[in-house]
Amino acid sequence: MKITRDTPDQLILSNTPWLIGAMLVVFILCFVGAGLFMASEGGEGVLFGIFFALFGGGMGLAAFCVFVRRVQVILDRPNDRILIRRQSVFGYDTVEHVLSNLSHAVVETTTSNSDRGSSELHRPVLVLDKGMSVGRHPIVTAYVSGHGSHRLVDAVNDWLAAHKVDSGSQSA
Repeated sequence: MKITRDTPDQLILSNTPWLIGAMLVVFILCFVGAGLFMASEGGEGVLFGIFFALFGGGMGLAAFCVFVRRVQVILDRPNDRILIRRQSVFGYDTVEHVLSNLSHAVVETTTSNSDRGSSELHRPVLVLDKGMSVGRHPIVTAYVSGHGSHRLVDAVNDWLAAHKVDSGSQSA
């Protein structure tokens, strides 16, 4: 995810997986193209070519549907709301929370074990401490490696701290 807007009124975090989407489209086109080429040769390769195109293209399409998801998080101070928008091949979903209920953001960490050892995976989470949505609300559902989650959490916490309004010191 990246920060697309950082103003006193709004913080917008966005993730559009263009690279993964483009790679999966190329994968689909390669399998379908190779399968159709084999099928066009005729003979015994027709059935295998059709199977190759359908199976390979279908696997690529399934991966596209699972992995290509656009996520946008909008922290909107004037409207006192948090919008978490998710869009996939299957549709569009928006979750709304009250911004004044947001206390801070944290990084959730899990450990992944494999033959090569263990590694830590992270995801950014918004923590709401009051209101109807009390609890932890992940910005993204997947855990990832690297420092991106920490960078996003720092951006959210810095934005919240830098733009807090002290209602006790306001004068008319």
